[in-house]
Amino acid sequence: MDNKILYVRLPCNPIFPIGVVYLADHVHKLFPDVDQRIFDLGAVPPLDYREALSACIDDFQPTLLVFSWRDIQIYAPVGGRGGNPLQNAFEFYYAKNPLVKLRGAVGGLRLAASYYTELWRNTNLIKQGLQRARRYHPEARTIVGGGAVSVFYEQLGRSLPLGTIVSVGEGEALLEKVLRGQDFADERCYVVGQTQPRDRMIHEKPANIEKTACNYDYIDRIWPEFEYYLQDRDFYIGVQTKRGCPHNCCYCVYTVIEGKQVRINPAEEVVAEMKQLYDRGIRNFWFTDAQFIPARLFIKDAVELLQNILDAGMDDIHWAAYIRADNLTPELCDLMAKTGMNYFEIGITSGSQELVRKMRMGYNLRVVLENCRDLKAAGFNDLVSVNYSFNVIDETFDTIRQTIAYHRELEAIFGRDKVEPAIFFIGLQPHTHLEEYAFKNNILDRDYDPMSLMPWTARKLLWNPEPLGSFFGEVCLEAWQRNPNDFGREVMDILEERLGRSSLEEALNAPLESDRPREKKLINAS
Repeated sequence: MDNKILYVRLPCNPIFPIGVVYLADHVHKLFPDVDQRIFDLGAVPPLDYREALSACIDDFQPTLLVFSWRDIQIYAPVGGRGGNPLQNAFEFYYAKNPLVKLRGAVGGLRLAASYYTELWRNTNLIKQGLQRARRYHPEARTIVGGGAVSVFYEQLGRSLPLGTIVSVGEGEALLEKVLRGQDFADERCYVVGQTQPRDRMIHEKPANIEKTACNYDYIDRIWPEFEYYLQDRDFYIGVQTKRGCPHNCCYCVYTVIEGKQVRINPAEEVVAEMKQLYDRGIRNFWFTDAQFIPARLFIKDAVELLQNILDAGMDDIHWAAYIRADNLTPELCDLMAKTGMNYFEIGITSGSQELVRKMRMGYNLRVVLENCRDLKAAGFNDLVSVNYSFNVIDETFDTIRQTIAYHRELEAIFGRDKVEPAIFFIGLQPHTHLEEYAFKNNILDRDYDPMSLMPWTARKLLWNPEPLGSFFGEVCLEAWQRNPNDFGREVMDILEERLGRSSLEEALNAPLESDRPREKKLINAS
């Protein structure tokens, strides 16, 4: 029997589905005779999901269904399911006005209902798809992977059909073995009802596969919804330049899913892929790497890529990425400006070098500032988003003052209107150092359910512990009340009004424990 693969991207925000695109491209290069199709439920109206999926399966009659499930984690700082999850939680937990607290409770219930409805809907779409495919091929199988599955693979197995292959991390090597009929037990996967996930399976090293330029002529033929993402010229199309992240940030799961080994895609292949999209009218690109420049070792690769973009004549594009700004050089800054970088994100989490060190992030905040000055001097005049996660491990009023001082220096470099503080409260995720910290400090039981949205669990997973939790709750509620459309900047302003700011030099220094003065008790700063 000939293999026919249907890739189904389960509903999520309209983000370019680069995972299934790359999977289909990889399979086509190895097995050019395998019939494939991509079906993107992200481009289908919600009321039509079930009918549209059935119609696609009836038409294509696949032997293998590959489902991509991107989103589950809901502790986001921006609007999502039924409103703003962070605002709902803070109104419910910290508001003093009973009407505001009630509003937060109602919003939280709406969020919870939407969350559990989505879990039920997605698992039922998987079951429906498999049942429908087996009308035509009783031996049809299904693989379920994607970002959400990689994080919650242990929990999701309880609700998926028997025989489902649950894939963790990258799926190319697994899919290749499935198509060859080879034993895939050594891949990062398990089969529901037949095998159990190995202990710490997500920490196993992914396969080292060198990626070549995606063949978008082929993708266009097998993906009817492709044009959906090309219509809006402001839309950013994803391109991957590398996989893996070598860092140990305490709360981040990227380094676990993608592995610590950074695997570079050849610059000429990345540019060849971009050129295909460029010729289709695309001018905005998002480099989807965990970090565009994860370490100084890879600066030369970034330089080579950006120079190749210039040499290819794509001088009217814009691009954006997550960037470790401590790894910039004057040459790289010049190339970034020349190649059209118009937005980047820095995930420093704190403007206190002391806390950055405690979170194992490997940032030197002084170097970040120096490199940002180089970037400004090179001509960068666009937006930079700086991610701050307040109330992390050992946060104090002093470290908050240091973060304010650091942020004001970034504003002095780029301009206040160009620096957007994105205020996060860390969503505690499985398989991270922060989860282990929570276990050791009796914040979480080892048998907790990370997918639970019950209030007693959600409050712990939305990391904002006391003694500062209530203080940050009050600050955020005031910021939403004063200026909900500029929440991040308002939070920074209120914190400075209440606490003041330290000197910049104090923020940039991280004294060793033996040098630290005796810690003062926290006081009410309101």
